[in-house]
Amino acid sequence: MKKIIVTGCNGQLGRAINREYEGSTEYELVNTDVEELDITDVDAVLRFAGEINPYAIINCAAYTNVDKCETDADNAYRINAIGPRNLAIAASECGAKLVHVSTDYVFGGDGSRPYTEFDAPAPKSMYGITKLAGEEFVKNFTSKYFIVRTAWLYGEGKNFVKTMLRLSENNGEVNVVMDQIGSPTSAAQLAGAIASLLPTSNYGTFHGTCEGVCSWADFTEEIFRLTGRECKVNRITSGQYKTMFPQSADRPAYSVLDNYMLRLTSGYRFADWKDAIAAYVRDFIE
Repeated sequence: MKKIIVTGCNGQLGRAINREYEGSTEYELVNTDVEELDITDVDAVLRFAGEINPYAIINCAAYTNVDKCETDADNAYRINAIGPRNLAIAASECGAKLVHVSTDYVFGGDGSRPYTEFDAPAPKSMYGITKLAGEEFVKNFTSKYFIVRTAWLYGEGKNFVKTMLRLSENNGEVNVVMDQIGSPTSAAQLAGAIASLLPTSNYGTFHGTCEGVCSWADFTEEIFRLTGRECKVNRITSGQYKTMFPQSADRPAYSVLDNYMLRLTSGYRFADWKDAIAAYVRDFIE
């Protein structure tokens, strides 16, 4: 069987990847998290990959706390940039394919149309800066790579959906921003897209988000509608939210990604975000 090293296996995407390949007779997943493999240690990565001799590496590991990245830049660079560099070096030496998951934060978020893979990145936060650095390392150190940028991800584990549901249990209303626009994306949908790319030689950078757009407030209202929660959503601005809950990093106002390259090169299509959240509620909430 072809072996696939999965880093960050305990995160939302790592778990979705495991469900995607469950029962596979072609692939065997070798799951790792920081306890099993420190991706910031190049010698450890090279040694581990040499022992496994993988067909592919799927990198789901990342430092995703956007605010902490601002005050802990060294670790953000280690995990989001040096880690992917090390995995790319190992993939190149083993002849393995590398899937590296990136983010909408590589863009400035001040546009008015969906970003395609041909738009120039311009990150404004340390999280975005370090994730973009990771992308560049991947491009520089290996050739058989799939960089997949996603956004507003939710799956099995801690996420926005569960936070809103938890808040609704003890509150009659919640404050949610209405002026940040994006595409809520199911980890299951993203795992399916990765699985569709992996057997191919369709290398390059791709955007991978559910279809359709909404605000965080719209998303919250749909979550409450699907789960029958009687909780009012107070629509507030990002400025109001930041006054109530001071944050270190600015969030993108517009971070809609256009899955342009997937459409052009493979025809693969994600589900609409409303259909995807409905499926998630059925599978994990009800």
